[in-house]
Amino acid sequence: MSEQEKDALLERVMIAYGDELVRLAYTYVKESEVAKDVVQNAFVKCYRHLDTFRGDANIKTWLYRITMNESKDYLKSWHCRMVRVKSFFHENSARQQSAEKEVLHRFAHAQLKADIFTLPTMYREVVYLHYFEDLAVAEIAELLHASPHTIKTRLRRGTQRLGAILKEEHT
Repeated sequence: MSEQEKDALLERVMIAYGDELVRLAYTYVKESEVAKDVVQNAFVKCYRHLDTFRGDANIKTWLYRITMNESKDYLKSWHCRMVRVKSFFHENSARQQSAEKEVLHRFAHAQLKADIFTLPTMYREVVYLHYFEDLAVAEIAELLHASPHTIKTRLRRGTQRLGAILKEEHT
């Protein structure tokens, strides 16, 4: 593959999958800027290894796998263990009614994501990929190198655990 072909292909996949990969990385690292860095590293690896991509899998699946591995590598890194950044959200109480509804909706969505992040990784990644990235069970199975039956089981158990978390919060 020529350099021009690699450049063109990389540009297409960055445009097509960049945002999805950032969201995927965010489910692991839980920091927006770090997720962007992880995806950038994933694209660099993709570019370097495009010549070795056999095409056995869809390039999207390959990029998801690279991004997941980069995310996991970051979580194991010294930087991740030594630096913890926390952000705080302050809500202005003098908002209009429609703005308050929007804030409550966003809070509920953010709370749901936060609850998903409390799940063990094996359930979190399956729940996220299925419900937030709209991947089919077969695609997730290929991505995670697991059987579709295993993915269905993890999805069921993950949603059960999430349901228990949500039920506990509302009691």
